[in-house]
Amino acid sequence: MKSKRSLLALPYVVWMALFVIAPIIVVVIYAFTTAAFDPTMANFAGMGTYVSIFIRSFQLAIIATLICLLIGYPLAYVMAKEGPGFQRVATVLIMLPMWVNFLLRTYSWMAILENNGLLNQLFDAIGLFDLINSIFGTDIEYFRMIRTQGAVVLGMVYNYLPFMILPIYSVIVKLDRSLLEAAQDLGANSAGVFRKVIFPLSLPGILSGVTMVFVPSVSTFAISRLLGGGTHMMLGDLIELQFLGGAYNPHLGSAIALVMMIIVIICMWVMNRFGEGEEQAVVL
Repeated sequence: MKSKRSLLALPYVVWMALFVIAPIIVVVIYAFTTAAFDPTMANFAGMGTYVSIFIRSFQLAIIATLICLLIGYPLAYVMAKEGPGFQRVATVLIMLPMWVNFLLRTYSWMAILENNGLLNQLFDAIGLFDLINSIFGTDIEYFRMIRTQGAVVLGMVYNYLPFMILPIYSVIVKLDRSLLEAAQDLGANSAGVFRKVIFPLSLPGILSGVTMVFVPSVSTFAISRLLGGGTHMMLGDLIELQFLGGAYNPHLGSAIALVMMIIVIICMWVMNRFGEGEEQAVVL
């Protein structure tokens, strides 16, 4: 029986070794070597000039994650309280944009947010610019929405919001209803039941959603390049530049990727420890 399980696990082990462990080993080797593959720490010492990019990447990723949480949790909670028919329809609607190519979705936001895009054309058609100009004496012809940090955050929220909603929904919908009824029998009102029972028990879903949104947000490069116009470089753009751009330096790019990976792992560990502490508090 044990040998059969080992054989069944063999393809998974091979897959992990080839496509997860081996690339990480290559990144580590490149990060600690020069172009001649001599040992060095210069790649890490030269990262000080990119501190602002690290700060911007984590700042925008945190903002996008918080917005996804503020939007996603109420939606997931409402979905979980409704009937099975509503839940199926809502799940399909949430996943429907994910069936479209990621780049195509991002390009569509470019068409919406451009200076002469759909949104500015709508504002012009309803006379919003004329109203603002008449009130404030300005000469506004469009709102500058593209090539801004706000556009980058918007792209992150739009693309990664389903990754926040679905984990939270899957946890809340599986909660034991007897716990909620017991809390009500003990005198807790609706707000008390949510605060003392539902929210603490939904923390695993929240932590999963936060992780699934934060990790791709902090390492994104397509969204920041297309919606940010290359003026708001993030870590993903910087790493891509070192591997594919004119400043070709895969050793520096590997060092940056390794540091980012370590920071993300630490953040995930802290969130998981926080979640374990909250679950113990609920049990007590």
